[in-house]
Order: sequence, then C-alpha cells, then structure tokens
Amino acid sequence: MADLVQRYLDQIRAEHVALREGALADYIPELATVDPDGFGVTLSSSDGFVYESGDTAVEFTIQSISKPFTYALALDQIGERAVDARIGVEPSGEAFNEISVDKTTKTPKNPMINAGAIAAVSLVPGATPDERFNRIHEFYSACAGRRLDVDLDVYASEKATGNRNRAIAYMLTSFGALQGDPDEVLDVYFRQCSIKVTSTDLARMAATLARGGLNPLTGRRVTDGQVVRRTLSVMVTCGMYDAAGDWVSAVGMPAKSGVGGGIAAVLPGQLGIGVYSPRLDAKGNSVRGVAVCRSLSTRLGLHFLTVSRETSATLRAVYDAGPRIRVYEIQGDLLFAGAEQVLRTAARESAGFDVAILDGTRVDDINDTARDMLTGMRAGLAEDGKEGYLVDPDGRVVPAERRGDYDAVVFRTVDDAVAAARQLLSD
Repeated sequence: MADLVQRYLDQIRAEHVALREGALADYIPELATVDPDGFGVTLSSSDGFVYESGDTAVEFTIQSISKPFTYALALDQIGERAVDARIGVEPSGEAFNEISVDKTTKTPKNPMINAGAIAAVSLVPGATPDERFNRIHEFYSACAGRRLDVDLDVYASEKATGNRNRAIAYMLTSFGALQGDPDEVLDVYFRQCSIKVTSTDLARMAATLARGGLNPLTGRRVTDGQVVRRTLSVMVTCGMYDAAGDWVSAVGMPAKSGVGGGIAAVLPGQLGIGVYSPRLDAKGNSVRGVAVCRSLSTRLGLHFLTVSRETSATLRAVYDAGPRIRVYEIQGDLLFAGAEQVLRTAARESAGFDVAILDGTRVDDINDTARDMLTGMRAGLAEDGKEGYLVDPDGRVVPAERRGDYDAVVFRTVDDAVAAARQLLSD
C-alpha cells in the first residue's frame, strides 16, 4: 500500500522532467561540470521511512543548505544569546552574497546569507580549523544518519574562486563581527559547502529537524527542540533568499536551497523533503526543485499554515474484532502524513488479518489526497487476496454523492462492517 504514495511521488516528478529552464552555477567552475538533467526527489516520514523517485543516489555538494545546520550547531554549542550577539534574524532583501551588514548593529542580517553563514562558522567551537570543521562534519552526518564525504575538487574550486567571500570575511573582521582568523574561518566554510549529499540525505536531515532534533532513522538526538525552533523560524523568513515571501505563500514549509541544485524542506512534526536538480533560476534556487515543492505542497496539503486539528496520533486505536478481522480507528483532520501513517501501518501488519476495517467515525475533515490514499487501501489489500471496508457514517471520507468515484465498500457502523467481514470469511 506504500505504492500509493510512491505513485504520487513518481507522478509529480514526471510532470516536471521536461522543465529545463535555468542554468548551472558557473561562478564555481567545478559546479558547471555536473549533468544538468539530474533530478531526484525524496520524502522522509517522521519515523524515518523514505520514498524515493529519480536520481536519489546522485551525490552533489550541499552548498548553502549547510547554512541552517551550522547555525543550529552554533546555537547548540554556545547558546542563543551568544549567537544573537553576532548574527541577526531579519530578511536581508539583498542577494545571498551581498557584501553588507546591518547598518545599526554592524553584524550580518541573518545566517542564511553568506555573511551570516561565515559568521556562524566562526562561532562553532574549535581550537583549530580542522577541529572546527570536524565538529561541523559530524553534526551534518548525524543529521543525515550516515558518514558524509567531502568533494575535494569542489573544495579546491571554491577556494580558488572565493574572492567575494573573502571580501565578506574581511569586512566582518573589520567590524569585529568575526571570531578568529578570516582565512581560517573561510577555509572551514569552503569545506562545509563541499560536503556531498544526495536528495535522500537532505530528506533525512530535514526529517531530523521535523522531529525536533531527533534523527528518525538512527534514533539519535542530534540537538534539542529549542534550537530547531529557532533554526526553522529563520529558514521560513530567509531560507529561499529573495524568493522567501513567494515560497512561504505558495509552498509554506521552512526550507533552504543551495547552488549545487538541492533544496531541503521541513514540515514540522511530519516529514522532510529533499530535491536535487542543478539548473538554477536567477535567485540561485533550483528551478525544478521549486516547482516540485510547489506541487507537493498543493497536491499533498503540506503548507504548514493549513488549518488542521490533526492529532499527534492519527490512529486512535487498532484492535482485532474477530479472527482475521482488524479494525483501524482514525481520527482528527486527515492530511497526507496521517493517511500515509495509516496505510503503512496496515501494510506492515497485513499478515495478521484477512479483512481490514477503516473506522472513520471520528474523522473531522479530510483533503482529497488523503481521501484517495485511504480509499485506495482496498486495491492494495486485494493484491494480497485480502479485503478492506470503510466505516463512514457521515460521509466525511467518501461523500455519498461521490461513492461511485471510489473503490470503497462503505458501512454506517463498525458492527455492520464486522458482520459483513465474518460473513465473507465464512463463505
């Protein structure tokens, strides 16, 4: 039944394959050598289960997607007050590589532009550049759930062509906004931008933020909830550079892009998204990546300001109502993440029943994506020789006038569904 979610992901990716607008980032020469048609999309649920489509094993450099993670590490290591003294949290209204600081405080305006990111590197504790980088490298790897490598060719290319970042670093030093030697800080910054990831790594890193700092794959707590809240807040307002306002309105998830072609997006408490496609728009964001995230948000109902009373446990109860008959009680406002949880739970337990009854009596509201997924459960069960029934007395899951549009056997009460299941099994 997870195939239903996989089909959604494959379909959305396929709709954007023909989109070939934009250009590779050529101001870092090594980035101009990548395959421009690479395209991978990954979703990671809050419990670590991933759905992958396309080139999800292709490694690329993390670039500016590193910024929120180094910012989070600085917050974790030295505290919010110390970080706030060096880096602001306001949108800059300028290009990501602008050589500027806040006119009043003489500090970078936020940690998602280069000035703020370089300052954040300088705040990570370390007696030497190597020690500082190793701390950053370990943090990224802990968020991804695997040891990440560094692309040495991209690192050399960044270092050879990074004069604008050198200007930023020396400007920060002149204002007393940078801790440490600017060349040493920059060397760490170039290395962190050259760490290699896949779209699946990004989805898992985003899912770690979605879980408040707990990596759902490894079960390791990487940082705490307060750090994550501050990090996600700044990602909402500053993560997509000059397109942040449009992104929040249309997509509605904290996110960060990178000129390597990646985007990481977070739906707090629910999932992480990683996208890779290296052609960039004029603002430095992946053209396909932005388009895919728009589609995912719209089709799956992922905007974080969607008004929902979805509870922390979509599944209210699971119990057996007789031999080989299992009932799944669902509740609240059901969106994509809740429906995905129900389907995957039923698929995991399918060896223990022949008839699954989905009790939607306590469903308050449901969007079309969740409706399609839940009513599609019957077809998934049929492939394994099993049956699925729906209890929907008020027509919230499947309105009476639309029953013909869905493959669903609907009952008014659980008792009626159980009786029909017993009759089916006795025939």
